[in-house]
Amino acid sequence: MSTPVNLENIRQAPKVLLHDHLDGGLRPQTVLDLAHQGGYPGLPHDNADDLARWFVTAADSGSLERYLETFAHTVGVMQTSDALFRVAAEAAEDLADDGVVYAEVRYAPELFQERGLTLDEIVQAVQDGFREGERRAEAAGKRIRIGTLLCAMRQNARSTEIANLAIRYRDAQVVGFDIAGPEAGFPPTRNLDAFEYLRQQNAHFTIHAGEAFGLPSIWEAIQHCGAERLGHGVRIVDDIKVDDDGTVHLGRLASYVRDRRIPLEMCPSSNLQTGAVSSLADHPIGLLARLRFRVTINTDNRLMSHCSMSSEFAALHETFGYGWEEFQWFTVNAMKSSFLGFDERLAVINEQIKPRYADVLS
Repeated sequence: MSTPVNLENIRQAPKVLLHDHLDGGLRPQTVLDLAHQGGYPGLPHDNADDLARWFVTAADSGSLERYLETFAHTVGVMQTSDALFRVAAEAAEDLADDGVVYAEVRYAPELFQERGLTLDEIVQAVQDGFREGERRAEAAGKRIRIGTLLCAMRQNARSTEIANLAIRYRDAQVVGFDIAGPEAGFPPTRNLDAFEYLRQQNAHFTIHAGEAFGLPSIWEAIQHCGAERLGHGVRIVDDIKVDDDGTVHLGRLASYVRDRRIPLEMCPSSNLQTGAVSSLADHPIGLLARLRFRVTINTDNRLMSHCSMSSEFAALHETFGYGWEEFQWFTVNAMKSSFLGFDERLAVINEQIKPRYADVLS
């Protein structure tokens, strides 16, 4: 008989995370500590429990724009090298403690320059923090590797600058590039120069698309910009029709995404908060997984959504009945879709993921 599917056992199983924002995953106490140390005056509460609840409530608005406003506080306390180092180290520790064996954590360096840090100082502080967090995790008996994605904010005009930064640090475990921020009014094609440069440099990138905006955002991200993965991508379901008798018809874009095995970085709890879906039961994950799209499960912002990879898996188990076989499929999907080299991806799958799932399935 296989191991029972419950939250504690899920925490012990290996997981792979591709879509997690550094400034969306702080510990509440760390937000308070950094605000005190840095003289940041704007927090709505002065104790960790109340502050944690405030972040979830404020983010749980059904609006992506309102959701993004909560980041003013986390970004506000992350304006020094020491703060960035601490947040990165704790992120690695927290993910490892949740059973994550590989994670790609993203952030926008341009957001952390309010006190004069250079882009290089920001990246170096975060990378040093991730390495320290990996060391602490290993000392605690947990093994994790963190790859970094550098984001450009799509409403600004610094995408080529940030793409250059990602290339400069790609031998220091910056594994790729992304654009983030509000989709409506800021199509990915505004950043074509950056994407062309990245392709010329044989570099990897994903694009936030199909979360708050529809199929045109996904189409532009793939066909004009060349995205290797889609951040969220939930609106691809708009190109799929299901008849009353259950017959499924895929439109040309949905067929292309599935045929090309373009990974979907799906974030269930976050999608509920931003209004991308009305309930978890209605989340396109159920249909897309059944149709064997390259679905991956992610946290997006662990603080705002009060979630972890384990809690996301547990919620999917409760809603869709997924068990260890599905969890292994999601995890292998994610590892296959990571921006590590092929040999490194294969090693994690064969040495960490499959043996441990074999144990829980036996």
